[in-house]
Amino acid sequence: MSARTAGSGTVAAVDLGASSGRVITARVGPGTLSLEEVHRFSNTPVELPDGLHWDILGIFREVIEGLRRAGRTAPELMSVGIDSWAIDYGLLDADGRLLGNPYTYRDGRSARGVEEVHALVSPERLYARTGLQFLPFNTIYQLAAARGTAELDAARTILLIPDLIGYWLSGQRVAEVTNASTTGLFDIDRQSWADDLVDELELPRAALPPLAPAGDRIGPLQSRVTEAAGLPHDVELTLVGSHDTASAVVGVPAEDDKYAYISCGTWALVGVELEHPVRSDESRSANFTNEAGVDGRVRYLRNVTGLWLLDESFRAWERSGVPSDLTELLHAAAALPPGGAVIDPNDPTFLPPGDMPARIVDACRRAGQPVPASRAALVRCILESLASTFGQTVREASLLSGRSVRRVHVVGGGSRNTLLCQLTADACELPVVAGPVEATAIGNVLVQGRALGLVEGDLSDLRALVRATHPLRTYEPHAQLAVRT
Repeated sequence: MSARTAGSGTVAAVDLGASSGRVITARVGPGTLSLEEVHRFSNTPVELPDGLHWDILGIFREVIEGLRRAGRTAPELMSVGIDSWAIDYGLLDADGRLLGNPYTYRDGRSARGVEEVHALVSPERLYARTGLQFLPFNTIYQLAAARGTAELDAARTILLIPDLIGYWLSGQRVAEVTNASTTGLFDIDRQSWADDLVDELELPRAALPPLAPAGDRIGPLQSRVTEAAGLPHDVELTLVGSHDTASAVVGVPAEDDKYAYISCGTWALVGVELEHPVRSDESRSANFTNEAGVDGRVRYLRNVTGLWLLDESFRAWERSGVPSDLTELLHAAAALPPGGAVIDPNDPTFLPPGDMPARIVDACRRAGQPVPASRAALVRCILESLASTFGQTVREASLLSGRSVRRVHVVGGGSRNTLLCQLTADACELPVVAGPVEATAIGNVLVQGRALGLVEGDLSDLRALVRATHPLRTYEPHAQLAVRT
């Protein structure tokens, strides 16, 4: 089936990242896929006496401002779709009011939840049921850590971040499947909440909202929202792959299934797309996850700390009063010879915000690696370390899943980093196809467009439209410069 329809239309993607958010309008139709960013805003956590929180009210204010600008640039706007990072959630009381600002996954409180969950349900049994990789901040551990608190006791609804924003826009409380699958409370086989597991952990099962798949048209935005944003009264909310990686994978311009993807932003999600989950002991030991994708696909991947290392280093240098220019440092890093320090990007010491350069130097010392002697050397260390981990992860994903990989698609912000892309090609020993940068927003708007009948087809048809409308760059591996793995 080809991507075809009688005409094109305009939709808006609300794309919320752990560092910044954007509202993007897109014209979608047969042979048409054009995007325009109309609003960008920072997303900075707030440290309170009880922990690290998201400023969710500030985020919602910026979403409304973005929709206001979208309405001015595209008065014919038809639909809005929301994607964001996974795992974090807001709690609503019986009247639908928010019970405090959501915690961020970088807050340390969930550590005690890990012990409490594993005392009741073994990691082996959890993996067999959910297929989810172990991350100490998974929703299941956050909720376990919150047991007995006044907030959780008063909660009547638990909504993940994109579902919470969607509720405030539309008045409807639903949980989109791709993000629900990241909680540790989702049965990957049945595509439903694992109710018995929730009960066993003494978590509030009644607070989990109904599940709905990407592509469901939820209904019109509330009148107070359309009035505040100056939008037509019939603009509706459409569910997309609300976990941003699920939308990003839709936007991967693959020609067949023999590919791996790296959705590279604050985090790098590295894996392959499958029809069925992989829950072998080897897969669990390698800490690979099976998350729901759009159209019933499985995102078989592992989380790798991504450009967070680079971004947090630049923030530290800015706080020191001696900021650096990214472009200049990348050029200087590219000019350095290979063979410098390589660290483990997933070392837990890198998870919280703070003085990242000092932590990287300390990690090099602890590992017996050469200590970066300059900022350019530290940038080179970060990028070589990421590329090395990407290469290892791609090979493991292929081996554990049985999926042959002939090329690697890098999408998201990392696709603009030419040094990282070349180092990744070298580490993977495979061609790297870089782009599009806006894969997440592209996947978001394509699912909306298909739900509205602006385009038709399966994922291969949608990806063909991406290839036809967006420039891509291929990096061939340089065997003699292969990054150590």
